[in-house]
Amino acid sequence: MSSSLVSRAKTVAFAGIEVIDVDVEVAMTGGLVAFTIVGLPDKAVAESRERVRSALAALGLALPAKRITVNLAPADVLKEGSHFDLPIAVALLVSMGILPADEVAEYLMLGELGLDGRLAPVSGVLAAAFGASERGLGILCPAPCGGEAAWASESLPVLAPVSLMDLINHMKGSALLPRPRAELAEDARRPLDLADVKGQESAKRALEIAAAGGHNLLMIGPPGSGKSMLAQRLPGLLPPLSPREALSVAMIQSVAGQLAGGKLSRYRPFRDPHH
Repeated sequence: MSSSLVSRAKTVAFAGIEVIDVDVEVAMTGGLVAFTIVGLPDKAVAESRERVRSALAALGLALPAKRITVNLAPADVLKEGSHFDLPIAVALLVSMGILPADEVAEYLMLGELGLDGRLAPVSGVLAAAFGASERGLGILCPAPCGGEAAWASESLPVLAPVSLMDLINHMKGSALLPRPRAELAEDARRPLDLADVKGQESAKRALEIAAAGGHNLLMIGPPGSGKSMLAQRLPGLLPPLSPREALSVAMIQSVAGQLAGGKLSRYRPFRDPHH
């Protein structure tokens, strides 16, 4: 057991693309053997108990026969998602004396655990990485999300283990993890071209002026007159996203779970909502 009665790990909850600090507190006390998670968890968080228990068993570790209470503070903020698995498991490992509390305190962490102890990717890593950078912390996340986290800052410490065992080995100094690299996605999509549009010279000219000047467009016309067809070709007239714009777009994609492979794209997104 660690010298402290309560072990802690840092993570976040999400409100849109904003991050809310969450402290994961673990206390092991005498009494009836139990494993309880409190602090307004949703169903996915409550099920962390079984994933964490199985992941530790896969490492050959059994939870102590004690009353284990996990508190997600602040208790009045709803905790949603499976990314709380990793901080709960890490706080338990600190309580069991397997991981050092001082080194764990230097990282903000999020990740989903498989039953074999492997870490599965989660949403929101880029937003969490920016939050960690602002707080002077490193970030600990699953390996598939490491490249995503590396975009937040070149000086941000990023740990991206494949499994809990990799994390333990790194913190014990037996097998150090390399820092992931921030990568750009190679976009295979070809923007739609105005050359495909026959006629509509005035509309095409208006589209070019709006793209050049960054103006809004209001398209009015009967169904089938080509409004959607022209709108779909507007991204092809626009320059690639600037680095700042690419990060802003990627933040939204990250929280929505749409950032494939943790790679940023310079391609301007086109949204096509139904009327």
